[in-house]
Order: sequence, then C-alpha cells, then structure tokens
Amino acid sequence: MAYSFDNARSLLAVLAILLIAWLLSENKRRFPIALVLGAITVQVALVLALFAIPNSQAVLAGVTGAVDGLANAADKGAQFVFGFLSGGDQPYGQTPESAPFIFGFRVLPLILVISALSALLWHWGVLRWITLGFGFVFEKTMNLGGASALAVAANIFMGMVESPIVIRAYLDKLTRAELFLMMVVGLATVAGSTMVAYAVILGPVLTNAAGHVLVASIISAPAGILLARVMIPETHQSGAPYDHSSALKYQSSMDAVTRGVQDGVMVAVNVAAFLIVFVAFVWLINNALALAPDVGGAPLTLQRIFGYVFAPVAYAIGLPWADAQAGGQVLGTKLFLTEFIAFIDLGAMSADQISERGRMIMTYAICGFANVASVGIMTGGMTVLMPERRAEIMNLAWKALIPGFMATLMTAALVAALPAGLFAP
Repeated sequence: MAYSFDNARSLLAVLAILLIAWLLSENKRRFPIALVLGAITVQVALVLALFAIPNSQAVLAGVTGAVDGLANAADKGAQFVFGFLSGGDQPYGQTPESAPFIFGFRVLPLILVISALSALLWHWGVLRWITLGFGFVFEKTMNLGGASALAVAANIFMGMVESPIVIRAYLDKLTRAELFLMMVVGLATVAGSTMVAYAVILGPVLTNAAGHVLVASIISAPAGILLARVMIPETHQSGAPYDHSSALKYQSSMDAVTRGVQDGVMVAVNVAAFLIVFVAFVWLINNALALAPDVGGAPLTLQRIFGYVFAPVAYAIGLPWADAQAGGQVLGTKLFLTEFIAFIDLGAMSADQISERGRMIMTYAICGFANVASVGIMTGGMTVLMPERRAEIMNLAWKALIPGFMATLMTAALVAALPAGLFAP
C-alpha cells in the first residue's frame, strides 16, 4: 500500500467542507465536535471493514457477481420484450458481445427488476431488518431520534421520497432540524434500484464497481448527518421514539412485486424523461457556445466549462491534477444535470482522460441524488406526504442541496485519504 501527498491533501478538503457548512450554519455556537469525530470514525470504520478485513475483496467480488446476475436476469426479460435491442442474438452478422449498449433497453429494465425485488425483500423482512440495524447504529452512535435514524437508514436502500413513508406516522413529530437532516441524507445517498444501474454502467471500466457504489451510498449517510447537524443544529427533542414498526407494508408477496413494479415504472420514466430533457439542453447550450471563439485550441462546451470551474474541487478531494479537469466535468454534470449523466460520462472516459484511482474516487463523489432536478422531485414527494409543512419543506429544500452535494465530496475525500493499495483487487 502506497501513501502520497494526494492522500494527505484530501484531508484538507474534509476540513474545508466542515468550514463551509459551519459558515452556513444557523447557529455557529453549537458546532457538534463529538459528532464530527463520531461521523468520520464511522465512515473510516465502514470503509476499512468493507475493504481492509481479510477476504473482503472476495465479499465485494460476490456483490459484483450478484449485480451481474441481476443484470443478466433483467437482460433476459428485456430481450423477451425488446429482442436484439437488449442484447442477445444479433442480426446483421453481429455477435452478442458486439451489440450496442442502448441505455433505454439495458438499464431502465434493470430499474424495474431491482425495484420489484427490493419491495419483495422488504415484505419478507430481509431489507427491513437490515434497515433497522443501520437505524439502531445511527441512533446510538450519532444521537439521532429514533424515527429520523430509521428514515436515514432507509435512505441507504430506498429513494429520498420512499424513505419518509417508512416513518409516515412520525412525520408530523419531526423537528425542523430532523426534517432538514432527512432531506440532506436523501440527497447524499441513492436508491437501490439506481445503485445497481450505476454499477452496470461502470462495470466495464472499474474493478468491483458494484462494491464501490454500494459502499459509497452507505458511508455517505454519516457525512450527510454530520453536515446537516452542523448547518441546522438540533435544539429540541422530537419525541419520535425508535419504533420497529413501519408504515411501508404490503399485503402479500404478489402485492409487493406489483407495487414494486409500479414504483419502478415511475422511477424509470423519470430517469428517461430527465435524461432526454437534460441531454437536449446540453446539446442546445453547446451549439450556442460554438458561436464563441475557441478556448485552448478547442470549441467551448458546457462540459469544458464544468471542467474548468470544478477542477479545483476535484483536485482538493484527492484527484491528481492530470485528472482534475475530467473530474471537474463529472462533478458539474452531476450537480447541474443528473448523477445518471455523470455516471455515463465517467464510464465513457478513457484511461487517458482519467486514471483508475481517479475514476474510483469520482464514483464516491457523484454517488448521491444531490442535483437540481432531484430537489424538485424531493419537494414534490414530501409535500404530498406532509402538506401541512409545505412552506417549511420549500424553505429547506434548496438549502439541503449544498450539504447533500458536499457529503459525497467528503466521502470521496476520506476514501482518497486512505492508502491507494487498500482498494486493489
């Protein structure tokens, strides 16, 4: 295992992120020093537990194998409906290996399968007990209220709209700080249905991509808790106890599958719609920028602007300067477009554009829902669940975007601070 200045430099980014959160705090006198130490310890402990323990790479390889199996199963279902467009036997003399990767026919069906499977595992109690376990850990180690601890744990596996349903009976009892915390963690993590899709996109170019994506979503939750507590410290007890019951229930296994498919359809449609619109916007902006003079010997594009603006951020969290512009491009795309487009761009970058270590760090930096479009989705879902708190939700939503984005940057910086050899296959 090697340690260099790139590793140590990223620790300064962690301090800078905490400083920014404190400067934006509503109560600068209530800086949670104990929570800072606890959250960072939990993050580092989780990374070491998932990467450094004996045979951990075998476990991650198993996770990758499971994801590959789910992707293959989804491909079989999609091929039955869409034929060769989803892979399999190809016409015109092509082989399955040379089949084009068509996002709509390869990734969107996977979202449906994972959504249905997640609902089924929740109904059977598997996912529910895993969530309860994480909730108990967050309650005891970070002094969260029971209901918000459970919602935070649910955010690791569910979407930012679905997780509040788990504690629906306690939503009216949450304090303003707890409501903000739930928003921030929702933006700092991703749902299980999209998590697997990201792993499929990065699989060909990143070793143990599924393991990295899973770990990224898990360890970004403590970072989100920390930054939310720094910006809006808790001043009152919520009175919401830790309850093992949940408002998210299914009548039967078939009901779970049916509703899981229906929820998956909504997610897949949203993903497809936002990708179509934002890719179209990028095309329009780039065509307008083409009218400007060349910069650095090449036409100016939105991606290049992102690269220039966010390159210092990418460098600060641990990327070498040679990778910084590519990393900055991905960060800007994630924040202003969607993380899906960012993952697609990251997966398409060649080894000449970004190193394997840089790609791994960026996987952690963009593995969260914190982007402009997600704020709209989150406020829409939460105002339906809590119409009486609509004004409060609208006031907090845009404020939550900043710590939600910084939480994944903090996670990436902590991963970058660890010896590079720790993540070698």
